[in-house]
Amino acid sequence: MNRPFTLAMVASALMAGTAQPILAQEEADDATEKVALDKRYVSEISTLAKRPAVLKANQIFMDLEPQTKQDLIKLTEIPSPPFKENERAKAYAAMMREAGADSVWIDEVSNVLAKRKGKSGKKTVVVEAHLDTVFPAGTDVKVRQKGDTLYAPGVGDDTRGLTAVLTVLRGLEKANIETDADVLFVGAVGEEGLGDLRGVKHLFRPNGPKIDSYIAVDGHGIGSITHRGLGSHRYRITFRGPGGHSYGAFGIVNPHGALGKAIAYFTTDADQFTKQGIKTTYSVGVIGGGTSVNAIPYESWMEVDMRSESPERLAGIDKLLQAAVQRALREENAMKRNGPDLTVEVKMVGDRPSGRIEPTVPLVQRAMAVSRFLQAEPALRVGSTNANIPIARGVPSVTIGSGGTGGGAHSLKEWWLNDKGHLGLQRIMLVLLAEAGMAE
Repeated sequence: MNRPFTLAMVASALMAGTAQPILAQEEADDATEKVALDKRYVSEISTLAKRPAVLKANQIFMDLEPQTKQDLIKLTEIPSPPFKENERAKAYAAMMREAGADSVWIDEVSNVLAKRKGKSGKKTVVVEAHLDTVFPAGTDVKVRQKGDTLYAPGVGDDTRGLTAVLTVLRGLEKANIETDADVLFVGAVGEEGLGDLRGVKHLFRPNGPKIDSYIAVDGHGIGSITHRGLGSHRYRITFRGPGGHSYGAFGIVNPHGALGKAIAYFTTDADQFTKQGIKTTYSVGVIGGGTSVNAIPYESWMEVDMRSESPERLAGIDKLLQAAVQRALREENAMKRNGPDLTVEVKMVGDRPSGRIEPTVPLVQRAMAVSRFLQAEPALRVGSTNANIPIARGVPSVTIGSGGTGGGAHSLKEWWLNDKGHLGLQRIMLVLLAEAGMAE
């Protein structure tokens, strides 16, 4: 998951088994949506959960906890930096084969796909967690245990999700549960940061597999359900000029001057734009350029992030950024006394689509009913996760947690605690079986 982590979020994550996970780029608590739960799905889940094979699988999950823990340690200690997920992908594919999937392969972008054939195969349900972490190559990812808590960069986000998906596959196999639909168990690349959801974008390419429902596993707990995609546009904007001596070349264009104007114009207009309507945010996160105090820089750059669950609002604030950049370019060039004009490159480095799956859709209702069955309060939320892609395409999709609790995501002190973690596995299985159907 890709998001900043605050002390308040850590405190929230410390809540017990029913705690709500902090999802990627998740909105504040006021984004939680209150929706009625249809009794039909309460009854469906209650009936499904009482089936002997399902009860057997629940016990298997508990029996498998030592192996699940070892899987978590093994995968966590295989570095998986952005765009370098290959080694973890190979290990995960081997685990999926050993768990009993009918076929396992690694695609062109290093996604791991494990297919478990259904009785009819008339539809395909995906259960997915992401392979990548935010940590660069060279980060110490050795797992350390203090009491019952595991500490390591990436141990929770989303390596716990990977092991949860793997253990659900193991449980279905050992309990001899057959689904009506085909199920694709997926370890996806590129969820974090500038990975820009590239793994799931590849899954949904024009000639990709037909996917009818999508269950992403990201975060902790058993209550949160993300059914609204928080879209984002990210840009790297670079102003370039000839550069020169601060005295001898005085009068040429200065990229820093243009960058400063662009930031000022954009943030002033964006401030007014975001004071009303659906929540929309903006941030100039990184700036750089220049070589010396006595040199006019040859380039100046910034990276900008804008987010909204409304495609229209996201397009609107994007338009303000483009206008501010062009205004700054014109004004800086108008000030020059000699030399060539300033130029600007506007490069989009992130494009996560927004969208919404209505809470009355069966998959969302089923996820809510499962949380309620497990004695957790279902909480519908907005977030930026791999589910953004299918959500934007109108494919029924949710992101749910993997159980247990954790904190410190995206930090070197990340941790995960197996606080009734088996409930997270039961939750994933019940949502999957309700959606894919149990074969008779």
